Formats: sequence, C-alpha cells, structure tokens
Amino acid sequence: MVRDQASSLRRRLEISKSPRQAKTIAIVSGKGGVGKSNVALNFSLELLKQEKKVLLFDLDVGMGNIDILLGLQAKKSIVDMFQEHLPVHDIIETGPRGLAYVSAGSALSDFFALNYENREYFLSEYEKLIEIYDYIIFDMGAGATSDSLSIIIAADECIVVTTPEPTAITDAYGMIKYILSNRSTMPISVIMNRSASTKSGRKALDRFHQVVFKFLDSEINKLGILPDDKTVSTAVIRQIPYVLLNEKAPVSKAVNEIATNYVMDRQEDLVIKRKSSSFVQKLKQLMIER
Repeated sequence: MVRDQASSLRRRLEISKSPRQAKTIAIVSGKGGVGKSNVALNFSLELLKQEKKVLLFDLDVGMGNIDILLGLQAKKSIVDMFQEHLPVHDIIETGPRGLAYVSAGSALSDFFALNYENREYFLSEYEKLIEIYDYIIFDMGAGATSDSLSIIIAADECIVVTTPEPTAITDAYGMIKYILSNRSTMPISVIMNRSASTKSGRKALDRFHQVVFKFLDSEINKLGILPDDKTVSTAVIRQIPYVLLNEKAPVSKAVNEIATNYVMDRQEDLVIKRKSSSFVQKLKQLMIER
C-alpha cells in the first residue's frame, strides 16, 4: 500500500514537472523479416540518449520479441493487464538506459478482439501515460489487419521500415497505400534498413519516395538509412541491442543520427502541449465505427 502511494506520488511529480504530452508513433513494415522490431528498439534507446522519455509497446501479434532482443523476461505483459485487470503501470518493465517497455506476452491476438469494457479500460489506462512520456512507440506486427489498423491510423505518426529488396519495397508501398486509404493525412516516415551502402540506400529511398508521391499523391519523410551491418546479427545472438553492444558500429552511428535528426525536426511538437484526446479520441471513434 505504501509502495503504491509512493509510486503514485512520483508519477504526479513527473507530470507536474512537464506539461508536455506523448506523441504516439506506430512503427510498421509491409512484410516480416525486415528488422522492424530491432529498429524500433534501438531507435527508442537512441531517443532516450536524446534525453526523451520513451515507452515502447510490443504489439507484434504472435511474434512479440522485444524481450528476446533485450535478453530479458518480463514479469507481466499487456495480456496480464486484461486478464488480471492490472493498472498499466504494473506491466511496464524497465530495460537498458531506463527504457520503459511493455511486453507482448502470449496470446496477444486477443488484444485486437477486445470487448467494449476492455477497450475502454485500455484507453483509460493509456491516458495515464500520455503526460509522463515524450514518445509512446507501438511496435506493430508486419502488415496490417483490420483490427491493428485502428491503432496505426489513430497514431500521431507512422514510421515504415523496409529494405531495398524488391519484395520488401512492394509490400511497404502496399502498406502505405492501405494506411493512406484510411487516413489520407497520416504523417509517414520511412527508414531504409539493411542497405548495402549509404549511396545505394539513398537511391532506393529516393526512388521509393518518388513512387509514393507519383502514384499515391503523398509526401513521405525520408527518415534515414541503416546499413547492412554484421553487428546486428551478433547483437541478436547475444541479446544485446546493437547501440549498446557497439556504439561505434556503422549501424549504431546511423540510428543515432536518425534519432538525433528526428528530435531536432520535431522539437516544436514537444514544446506545444498536445490535446490529451489526440490518440485516445481517434481510437475511440475508430472503434465505434468498426
């Protein structure tokens, strides 16, 4: 009881210190196997390095692997929140650099088939988080289902992770088309992962940008390029995020640059107080419409 009161007091103090509210970011990919979760994790860690408060939600249905990439085992997951009716703060785990994250757990597919009561519970708990963090990041599953789409298009921004591989590019294009057909004003950024070189990666990203602009009449933000670096596979095997395993590795330097530029470009977003209804109200409306 005393511990709960102390935790509640600390959260109120955190909120009073900063009037800012979290920006919700959905990180997606058109297909699996492009390194999306690894990018989400290491990008989150680099945002922390920029002195931002970050909460990473693992919502990769059936493939949740943030725990595995961190070499940790969460005590509670988002599934437990509903099964045991837990406060959201009880399922938030702490990783390296103080990263706050929520594990997917097992049977996460149930999350996308919530009844009305549990949906309302999730949203009411989510509202407790938006005044504590600068960024709340959803690591979504590959592709988009009608269920997960609601969360994606309710987000403030979407980051698409792809690779120069033709099938990955095609699927990423399909994902962006699907998102824009449901929300034409969605801000979309793209990260080109596993590029053979900076030059080839930039060319692939430029071409992709042109195709999206030509055929979807939409401007996407070219967020950055990550090299095909053996450090990544070593980090996965050792279950240590690559930015922590070797901060001087090409891929670590690249994701640091992406995070640094991202924060600089969006600094105004965090200075201006967000309406608390932004993500929550949009998601409520989408759930009503379904």
